[in-house]
Amino acid sequence: MYKATVIIKLKKGLLDPEGRTIKQALNFLGFKEVKEVDSYKMLDIVLDAENEEKARERVKEMCEKLLANPVIHNYEIKIEKLSV
Repeated sequence: MYKATVIIKLKKGLLDPEGRTIKQALNFLGFKEVKEVDSYKMLDIVLDAENEEKARERVKEMCEKLLANPVIHNYEIKIEKLSV
């Protein structure tokens, strides 16, 4: 068993309306030192695989087919072996 952590972020140069809204709200609440906020999505996926390489391959397929839009997103995959 493996746990894959997938971090999905917008590519550089794309507008991040959620991050912008959070920054504005923080500034409004008195946190004037906040100059930028980037939002991203993080997913933890537990899967059964023969080895770490196979787990990474499957999660990469998941990202390419559903989890991330390759036109606007970059993603990072971290794999951790779970003890059973």
